[in-house]
Amino acid sequence: MTSHDASGKGIHIGSVQGAFAIGDHNTVTHNAGGQDAPAVDPAHEELLRAVRTLREDLARAVETPEVQALTTELADTEEEITGTGAAAPGRLARLRGALSDAGAVVGLLASGAAVVQAVAALVGG
Repeated sequence: MTSHDASGKGIHIGSVQGAFAIGDHNTVTHNAGGQDAPAVDPAHEELLRAVRTLREDLARAVETPEVQALTTELADTEEEITGTGAAAPGRLARLRGALSDAGAVVGLLASGAAVVQAVAALVGG
């Protein structure tokens, strides 16, 4: 609710709920109670960080079929964790296989070792 004071210069804003903007050319994004993003446990958060770093590193690597397959699995893993809060056992198994297949490249990157360790912590061994 808005109203002008007696002089016509002031504005009073009463109770407001949700998102609002004042002025020209504004954009408002409203995430009610943070319900859009699922909670991520620390182990999956660690995996998510490692996956993102390895994806960045692989963007500079020579693209082989194995690197391309790993890049796809990393993207799918990131999407699953950000969408559901965790990577399912099947996703982790596919990621582990892709990491193994691209072992020559993964072994050269510290970010690759971090993903391998994070997956091992989640699936054991």
